[in-house]
Amino acid sequence: MPDINTAMPLTELLAYSPYLFATVVGFTGLIVGSFLNVVIYRLPIMMHRDWRQECMEFLQLETDAPEEQAAVFNLAWPLSHCPHCQAAIKPQQNLPIISYVWLRGRCAVCNQAISLRYPLVEGFTALLSVMVALHFGYGLPCLFALLLTWALIALSFVDIDHHLLPDSISLPLLWAGLLLSLTNVFTNAHDSIIGAAAGYMGLRAFYQVFKWLTGKEGMGFGDFKLLAVLGAWLGWQYLPQIIFLSSIVGSIIGIAMVLLGKRGYTVAIPFGPYLAAAGWLALIWGPAINQGYLTLMGF
Repeated sequence: MPDINTAMPLTELLAYSPYLFATVVGFTGLIVGSFLNVVIYRLPIMMHRDWRQECMEFLQLETDAPEEQAAVFNLAWPLSHCPHCQAAIKPQQNLPIISYVWLRGRCAVCNQAISLRYPLVEGFTALLSVMVALHFGYGLPCLFALLLTWALIALSFVDIDHHLLPDSISLPLLWAGLLLSLTNVFTNAHDSIIGAAAGYMGLRAFYQVFKWLTGKEGMGFGDFKLLAVLGAWLGWQYLPQIIFLSSIVGSIIGIAMVLLGKRGYTVAIPFGPYLAAAGWLALIWGPAINQGYLTLMGF
């Protein structure tokens, strides 16, 4: 045990103290969660603007007014502001969770209510980040697991709001998982490549069969890519577990929402959040879940 009076580099201190490391990761998760709120809100708007512009150019229609074309809208600009009165949000009013509590959930200028979604996403991101830190400990596996966790949170909430899974998040994640497999952090390259291909083609085949039988589209193309992402990161061995868990949770929640009158039988339910949740569970407890299943089946 090192002498407490001996100065230790920060990296060694974080590696030596798992709870200090988890605390640092938790605060980082709060900050990342605040940024994810921006991504969740702005990325779909950016995508729709790009689609509209591309369609108008393809159809050779008159584009928007020059001042609207010149207006910058991305993840960094314009700066955060109240959606009701457009007042700029000051730095001290933008602290994750703390500012929401301090302002009592209302804008400091117009006193309109601020959505509870913002602190919930921040707290949820911090919670999952701490769980990842405690599970993996200090090191590269934890760093990459955090990146995957944060991306899955963003994808899930965008899918809930807009029923789409942006390629600008999914495709970089897919390539990152394939490249990461070269270092055997979560799986090897062989299992990663098969996992990516099987994840995509498996759901695509299910989609096609369902469409032939019912004439309806059972899921979106973004779901195929998301399962390919999880297969690339974790390996093909976890795909059955992910599909099973996501289907069970999705069915339970879907039936509950119908019974509670929140949705009709014909209303589409985004499947991405269930895939993301099942993939995250496989990331953290996948081996234990697989072993428990094999034990239950008598193997």
